Amino acid sequence: MLVGYARTSTLDQKAGLEGQEQELRAAGCDRLFIEQVSSVDMVARERLAEALSFVREDDTLVVTKLDRLARSVAHLLEILDTLTDRGAALRILNMGIDTSTPTGKLMLTVLGGVAEFEREIMLERQREGIAKAKAAGKYKGRKATARAKAEEVLKLHREGVGGTEIAKRLEIGRASVYRILNSETAEKA
Repeated sequence: MLVGYARTSTLDQKAGLEGQEQELRAAGCDRLFIEQVSSVDMVARERLAEALSFVREDDTLVVTKLDRLARSVAHLLEILDTLTDRGAALRILNMGIDTSTPTGKLMLTVLGGVAEFEREIMLERQREGIAKAKAAGKYKGRKATARAKAEEVLKLHREGVGGTEIAKRLEIGRASVYRILNSETAEKA
């Protein structure tokens, strides 16, 4: 059985998720596991765990791209071990790799290492660029969205609205609400 796994990092990548789903169906996947969660956050990828639990001997887990599956070479090898222990294989459509063959396993490991190296170089360049921009006084960071709503947070709190409800109404994080409330309390002390 071909088992498909699709993932995007954010909810606003709907087209990317739909494209992956179409590719997986076109590849003949009988069952799909789909989720929208970042690969780098420490958030558990529940649908990936379900897919890995679902595969049986002679099944193949199919993904459209390597970066949709693993966050690092170590993570990739962990997934491969899980699949191998179950007697299953991995197929990556855009690379034409199928780990049911020794050559496929070798190619995947090599390409996974290159992909991880590439990502590390990109992150390093990004950090360097930010440092240069900060030194030149051009880097401001992202706009503080919660701080801009501080007055509204305080007003709702004075009206007796709880932190969780304030966060929902203003569409900001609960932690931001409490940070604003705590800084207000500290300023008064």
